[in-house]
Amino acid sequence: MKKILVANRGEIALRVMKTIRKMGIKTVAVFSTADRNAPHVKFADEAVCIGQAPSSESYLKGDKIIEVAKELNVDGIHPGYGFLSENASFAQKVEKNGITWIGPGSKAIEIMGSKLAAKDAVKKYGIPMVPGIDKAITDTEKAKEIARDIGFPILIKASAGGGGKGMRIVEKEKDLEDQMKRAISEAESAFGDGSVFIEKYVASPRHIEIQVLADTYGNIVHLFERECSIQRRHQKVVEEAPSVVLDEALRKEMGEAAVKVAKACDYVGAGTVEFLFDENRNFYFLEMNTRLQVEHPVTEFITGIDLVEQQIRVARGEKLKFAQEDLSIRGHAMELRVYAEDPLEDFMPSTGRLEKYQLPSGEGIRLDNGFEEGMDVPIYYDPMLAKLITYGETREEAIQLIIKAIDDYIVEGVSTTLPFGKFVFQHEAFRSGNFDTHFVKKYYSPEALEEETEKEARLAALIALKEYLKDKEQLRLPHN
Repeated sequence: MKKILVANRGEIALRVMKTIRKMGIKTVAVFSTADRNAPHVKFADEAVCIGQAPSSESYLKGDKIIEVAKELNVDGIHPGYGFLSENASFAQKVEKNGITWIGPGSKAIEIMGSKLAAKDAVKKYGIPMVPGIDKAITDTEKAKEIARDIGFPILIKASAGGGGKGMRIVEKEKDLEDQMKRAISEAESAFGDGSVFIEKYVASPRHIEIQVLADTYGNIVHLFERECSIQRRHQKVVEEAPSVVLDEALRKEMGEAAVKVAKACDYVGAGTVEFLFDENRNFYFLEMNTRLQVEHPVTEFITGIDLVEQQIRVARGEKLKFAQEDLSIRGHAMELRVYAEDPLEDFMPSTGRLEKYQLPSGEGIRLDNGFEEGMDVPIYYDPMLAKLITYGETREEAIQLIIKAIDDYIVEGVSTTLPFGKFVFQHEAFRSGNFDTHFVKKYYSPEALEEETEKEARLAALIALKEYLKDKEQLRLPHN
C-alpha cells in the first residue's frame, strides 16, 4: 500500500494518519466545509472537500469518498470509527472498486451489526448470554409475556444499533407499554429500524470489553480487557486497562470467549467483544464492535502494540507476528474522553470558539486530539475534542498522572468533561475499584461537582496565601 484515505475527521483521523505516515505510506484526508482548517486536513499529504457541514452531506457520502479515492489512486480506505466504519455495503463497495478495506469483511460487519444475528452466530460456541428472547418484537402484549417469564427488571434494546439509543430499563409491568413505544420510536429515528428485543436487566453490571486481532490465515489473539463502566447516557466517558476486577483465570476465560466470538463470524482485523459482568462475577456476551474502538489507546499502552498498524498489516495480507503466549500486560492506563459538553447541565453539548486551548504533555501522557486554539467546535458532529490517556507502572500512578494532566489542560470558550473526569478519578468508589455502570447515577450530581471545585479553589487560595505570607516574612528578615 502506497496511499491510504482516512474516511473520518477529528482526533481519530489524525491518530490513524500518524501511524500511516510512520509506516511510510501517503495519506489522504476528506473533509466537510466545517472542517476546512482542521488539524487532520493540514496533516494529510492530500486533502479533498467532499461536501457541506452536515455529515449526511459529507462524511456519510460513501460514493463520493470512493470517487475521490479512485481519482487519487488510493490503495486502501481506513474508516476510523463512527460514520461509515460499520456500514457493510460501503465496505463491499470499497472492495468492488478494487480498493482495500482496512477492516473486517462485510459479512462480519453485517452479522455483528444486528444484536440478534450476533447472538445467533455465537450460540453454538457456548458463550454465556443474558436471559432474554432471540427475536425482534414490536408487540406489547408479547413483550409483557416475555417480561413476566424472565422477571422484572428488564431491558428493552434496539436490535439495529447501540450508543444507548432505543434502550429502556423497565422496573414494573405497568410501565412496559409506554417504554416499548419510546424505544421503538427512538430506534426508528436513530437507525431506521424500530425492532427491539428484551432481555433480563443485570442490576449492578460492569462493562468489560476484550480487544481481538485476527489475520486472514486463521490466527486470532486477544489483547486483554478494558474496563468501560463509567458512562453517562449509556455512553463511555472513562476507560482503563486492565480491569481491577479480573483475576488471571477470568481474564483467560473471557479472552478465549472473545476469540470464539471472532471465529463465529470469520473476523479479520481489529475488533472488540463487549461483555456485561455482574456482581456474582458472571460474564455475558453483549455485542461485537467491528471497528477500532475510541478507547483503543489504553490497550496500546499496556501491550506496546499499535492497533492501527496491525489493521493495515492484516489488510495488506500479512500474518500476525505474535501469538497469544507472546502477549502480556505491562503497567496500567487510564483514558478520559474530553467532550465539549457541560457536566453541570446534564452533559449537554457545548459549542463555541476555543478561545484558549493548551494541552498537557510529558512522560506517560498521550493526547489524541483533533482541535487547535481559535477553532470553532461545530454543532454537526459528535462533541469529542480529544482523548486524554495516561500510563503508569501501577493504577494509582496512572490515576495521579491523569489528574495532573487534567489540571494542565486549559480550555476556555466551551465547557468540557475535564472537571467531571477529575471528579471520577478523585472519587473513593473509583479509586477503590468498587464501582459499576451506575457510578454517575449513584455519586455524581452538578452540586457534587461544584462543591468539589469550590473546595479545590479554597485550598488553592489558602496555599497561595501561605506562600505570600512566607515570602513577605522572608523580605522582612534583616540582612547581615
